[in-house]
Amino acid sequence: MNEHEKYMSQCLKLGRESMKLGNAPVGSVLVLNGKIIGEGLELGKTKNDITYHAEIEAIRDALKNLKTSKLTGAILYTTHEPCLMCSYAIRHYEIAEVHYGLATGEIGGHSSEHKILQTKQISRWSGPPVIQGGVLEQACQELHNEFVAAKEANQ
Repeated sequence: MNEHEKYMSQCLKLGRESMKLGNAPVGSVLVLNGKIIGEGLELGKTKNDITYHAEIEAIRDALKNLKTSKLTGAILYTTHEPCLMCSYAIRHYEIAEVHYGLATGEIGGHSSEHKILQTKQISRWSGPPVIQGGVLEQACQELHNEFVAAKEANQ
């Protein structure tokens, strides 16, 4: 198991925890210098607040743990491609790399037509992060499929 897979495995555990709470199965971790500095669960349904995405929760956790206002050089791992909202936060906090499992299409900050993660048109942002999709993609897809099946069974 390589380094990316190690951290994505932790994201999958967090995603499963999130799903058990009735939320989408998204988990995120932030890493700096080989150490996890923040973790996040998707908690939008639990908290009845759309801003409780796993990526933003990992950012909040890291900011609190490091007592800082920037995350320059940090690496984000997440089961699903960051959405537009999360992508804005990633750019604002100067996260250096983003590694995700599943693309999210039209709401994604990388794969949609709204490439927030890649744009160079916002002058106050530093350069875009390195982006890699498809990390443990099959495992992320299986967890997502499990969530969809459970949701359909409960309707």
